Amino acid sequence: MNRLITEDERSQLLEHGLARATGQAVDPLPVVRLFTPDAHAIWLLVALDPADGNTAYGLIDLGISMPELGEVKLSDLASIVGPGQQPVMRDLYFRAVRPLSEYLRLAQENGSILD
Repeated sequence: MNRLITEDERSQLLEHGLARATGQAVDPLPVVRLFTPDAHAIWLLVALDPADGNTAYGLIDLGISMPELGEVKLSDLASIVGPGQQPVMRDLYFRAVRPLSEYLRLAQENGSILD
């Protein structure tokens, strides 16, 4: 386990990443929610690229009212600190309640990820 994702989360993310890489149309529940406690950025991750095991895909909300789907490297997230020197953290209590497409729709309507 690393600081951002557990081994179980990594397995789920890689499974979804393999489905994406093989062209399957998937709309999974987000596996993990990462956030900056002092900068209002959130990443809802659903997949991890099986080719490099580092490039994650999901809903990205950088706190500027423009949430969108995209990719981010876990290694980059591990090096980010906010203005109060707080690192990116994993939300230990996050449990997805809707598929990624629904989180995206709601985030775009509201300008940010709601939960």
